Amino acid sequence: MKPSIIKIYKEDSQFQYIQTLQSNRTKRHQEKTFFVEGVRAITQALENKWKIRALVYSRDRRLSEWAEGVIERAGASTHFELPLPLMEKISQKEDTSELVALVGMPEDDLGRIPVREDFLAMVFDRPSNPGNLGAIIRSCDSLGVAGLVITGHPVDLFDPETIRATAGSFFSLPVVRLFANQELVTWLAGLKNRLPGLQVVGTSAKATDPIQAHDLRGPTVLLVGSESRGLSQGHRDLCDVILTIPMGGSASSLNVACAASILLYEVSRQRKK
Repeated sequence: MKPSIIKIYKEDSQFQYIQTLQSNRTKRHQEKTFFVEGVRAITQALENKWKIRALVYSRDRRLSEWAEGVIERAGASTHFELPLPLMEKISQKEDTSELVALVGMPEDDLGRIPVREDFLAMVFDRPSNPGNLGAIIRSCDSLGVAGLVITGHPVDLFDPETIRATAGSFFSLPVVRLFANQELVTWLAGLKNRLPGLQVVGTSAKATDPIQAHDLRGPTVLLVGSESRGLSQGHRDLCDVILTIPMGGSASSLNVACAASILLYEVSRQRKK
């Protein structure tokens, strides 16, 4: 089926719709559609079979072979064609993107996270910074994590800044949001029934047991807390053990994305060993 081509010549309601998906969290979630730009991000969205609802581009300049290929195979139902000045206005890149994708949001379904014998997942409680959230998604994708669960009422997972910070990993890793703590409790209980020996591991700068002294080779769920407050008491109560990352120098704590990456690397190191 051929896409509907909508030609935009000024900052009309169609153009404002695209801008709103870029900047307005409420509108994104009402439409269940979010704004994506960048060659790697759009390529990863296609390769991982995310639903591309619309593409935005300008015919005022010749598009690259990559962009023409995306337009040909993305299966978007709508194409928005803009004059170059309007394309420059919506692009957040230093060099204006030649293509923007409007992508459908997946359901927050824990079934998207595959469960296997060497299961490793991470829970991030109430992230408040899109850069940190994006960095953790990137580390999870790089270090063998089956999926990331976000709890509480966090920063928007679909904020363009979050997606940029993942460097394309956003589309390779299942990320599920849980807004009620009971959903997390039920999920962890189900995992423990399916995977005997599964451990829930929290982290705290005040803990005494270092991560390298604990066996992390079995099925594991790692819990990390918010940037400002750490793990909530409710999340601490779910942990079988709470570990610390040994530190020197005068720093009393690590950035949450750095701490999560170190923890994941230790799991990977032990499992390879």
